[in-house]
Amino acid sequence: MLIKNARIVTRDEVFEGVVRVENGMIRDVQRGTTSAPEAEDWAGDYLLPGLIELHTDNLEKHLAPRPGVQWNTDAAFVIHDAQVAAAGITTVFDALAIGTRLSVGVRGRDVQMRCAASLERFAARQLLRAEHFLHLRCEIATEDVVELFDELCTHPLMRLASVMDHTPGQRQWHDPAQWRRYQERHGKWTDEQAATMLAELADEQQRFADTHRHQIVTRCKARNIPVASHDDTLVEHVEQAAAEGVAISEFPTTRVAAQAARERGIATVMGAPNVVRGGSHSGNVSALELAQAGLLDILSSDYVPSSLLTAAFELVHKADWRLPRALATVSSEPARHAGLTDRGAIEPGLRADMVRVTMLDALPVPRATYRAGQRIV
Repeated sequence: MLIKNARIVTRDEVFEGVVRVENGMIRDVQRGTTSAPEAEDWAGDYLLPGLIELHTDNLEKHLAPRPGVQWNTDAAFVIHDAQVAAAGITTVFDALAIGTRLSVGVRGRDVQMRCAASLERFAARQLLRAEHFLHLRCEIATEDVVELFDELCTHPLMRLASVMDHTPGQRQWHDPAQWRRYQERHGKWTDEQAATMLAELADEQQRFADTHRHQIVTRCKARNIPVASHDDTLVEHVEQAAAEGVAISEFPTTRVAAQAARERGIATVMGAPNVVRGGSHSGNVSALELAQAGLLDILSSDYVPSSLLTAAFELVHKADWRLPRALATVSSEPARHAGLTDRGAIEPGLRADMVRVTMLDALPVPRATYRAGQRIV
């Protein structure tokens, strides 16, 4: 495959040039053009590295397209995969939440086990467009989270784990009233019901959280699996992560936590929807504020796959970042922190994961996605 008249974005610069792909690998990147008749003319469209998504819950939207409706797991995976590929994502870490709590439905134990089995089956038969890995989101304040981790950590696509505590009064939900408002979005509770629930969750948190966090982090170290700390809010949370050897802080909820992570060499991941919307939907720190302060390393589409590409370009317009630096948050930086050394940039020797993007005013529009040189969308 030979591409000409592409606006190539490398790690350091943007230029008009030519890219040659052979056997699924980028073989040559040159400035200028070519008169070779076989060259495909991209007419000035961007040639970007394939996007890398470390944490997405997008599958859940297809598992439960409406409240109370559960969809076939395999069918949900098919459309989830197509959607991420169409958004320019060539590598995706599917985040499965483990640890049985109030959650039934898509975060129930049986559904998560079926999802892990579906992922393995589809990947083994090479039926997925993007390359999928497994990210286990471990709800540490639950009784069965370690048991579930032990069942799933041998999954052949397991590559990342995160430790999280969504107990009211902790981290993201440090304000129990805010947690209650969020939980009541599908129906109001009485004060008695809310008080009972809060007491039960607080009891579980006290009994399980510290022990289970330690056990999961220890297991990940033994298997050389990267670990992320979720929703760091206080400096103490970041200090704990640093002491454990955690390398990623997912969605820090305050600037103080993000600054503490930077000082300790821990990479910060923020939500791309936060950038696109101009703020957090749950009242946490603005991702743009962290970007402007130089405290943002990686973006995650979280629950909107198309937000990943849009947010990278928004960093250019709203945070005054150069395009190579902005695109690094969705390509080379997530690749580096996930230990993926064969992708993440447009340069010779790397896998030809690429996205062709045109601009509609300020909106980047993916036109084609390539994985290892093969067009997947």
